[in-house]
Amino acid sequence: MRSLHSIIGCMLVALWTVGCSDSDTTAGIEIGNPEVAHNIGLTADFSIDYSDAKQISLAKAASTDENIVIDTFRLTLTEVRSYCSFYAGMSVDLESGLILWPYEDDLSAVLPISFTDGEVVKDAFEHINLQTEGRLKEIGVSFEVDKKRGQKSIYGRINKNGKKIPFVYELSEIQLFSLLYHYSQIDVRDSVVNLSVAFRVHRFVDGLKLDSAKVGGDGVIHFSKSENEELWKALNERFLSSFQALRYEYTNAVGKNIRNYVDDIWEELSGKKNKNLVSNGDFKEGGFDWILHTQLNGAADTSIVKDDKSYGMKVHVTKGGEYSYSVQLLHENIAVVAGATYKFKFTIKSNVEGQITARLGTYTRYETNGFQEHVKVDTKERLIEYEFTPDVTDPFARLDLNLGKSERTFWIKDVQIMRIK
Repeated sequence: MRSLHSIIGCMLVALWTVGCSDSDTTAGIEIGNPEVAHNIGLTADFSIDYSDAKQISLAKAASTDENIVIDTFRLTLTEVRSYCSFYAGMSVDLESGLILWPYEDDLSAVLPISFTDGEVVKDAFEHINLQTEGRLKEIGVSFEVDKKRGQKSIYGRINKNGKKIPFVYELSEIQLFSLLYHYSQIDVRDSVVNLSVAFRVHRFVDGLKLDSAKVGGDGVIHFSKSENEELWKALNERFLSSFQALRYEYTNAVGKNIRNYVDDIWEELSGKKNKNLVSNGDFKEGGFDWILHTQLNGAADTSIVKDDKSYGMKVHVTKGGEYSYSVQLLHENIAVVAGATYKFKFTIKSNVEGQITARLGTYTRYETNGFQEHVKVDTKERLIEYEFTPDVTDPFARLDLNLGKSERTFWIKDVQIMRIK
């Protein structure tokens, strides 16, 4: 199951590709996350949240008039992994990521977690160092139901006819599951990354008529395959999406692996129509969020240049290398939706006429997902535009401008990718 071998995120060292420096420019492109540029640890908190917020930092406690209150919710934490992209010589399976916990000397370790007690994990993660030569994508956590003091059920109370009736919701449909958190959901403070894993009660129960459920002979409402089955199925469908992670993966009772996005979180991250998905596409923040990558005998340096109207990226290719991708100007983490229509446009010129390649693809392998175009570049500034439709939904699509194969200088401005349909 990939969910137990792919749980997500990577914290990074900030590397710098120092470029040429014009008198009115800012040289260099950052590779990595500046807020985690030093040795940094991980903590995590696990809680029940009664707020209606889409993304939370602090969980809200139950109010006195809550219709549904969860009293006991325990799971067993089995694994924490991190996922990154890399531009250095790292022997890493990008799809499997890096295991952070348990440690190599205790691979069988598990950790009982109580969401209702507001568990905070710090000491168990004391040897985690999130520094690595990559760019953070996701961090995730994997759980197993009913292993070493975990429980198969969630216990609570339902307000029914003015009385609080106890209930039991059986988690028998799920064996293992992973929650995958987008890097933007992770809080970084004082050299510590904190992952907040909250279970959103209103998301779990709102709109369901749980007070109509049949009370068992023991005075308890049971949500299971044998009692209140339809409501149990509805709760099963909501359970994993009630966490505020970007996506989840799980193994069901018959061993089938299933994965999906948490719709409200994904909608928030995937962006609205006519919004530029290329952060710092106007280069007003210098080289922030851009990567200059050279390989296969390619070499280049960079600077930010400014004219009366705008900023731009200057890329001076000093060695073209063997291929067009020997010198690459890259932008990661462009969230695209399969089947939607996007427009890609940018302005470019060069001191030498020639061709470059522009493409949108995945970071895990060299696969196109949207477009790959050979672009003619002139000595006069040109606006380049393409419409495209991605085949695969991807929160982490990567824009590649392949500038290698010959020595020349480029000026690039106003890079945009916008959803238009």
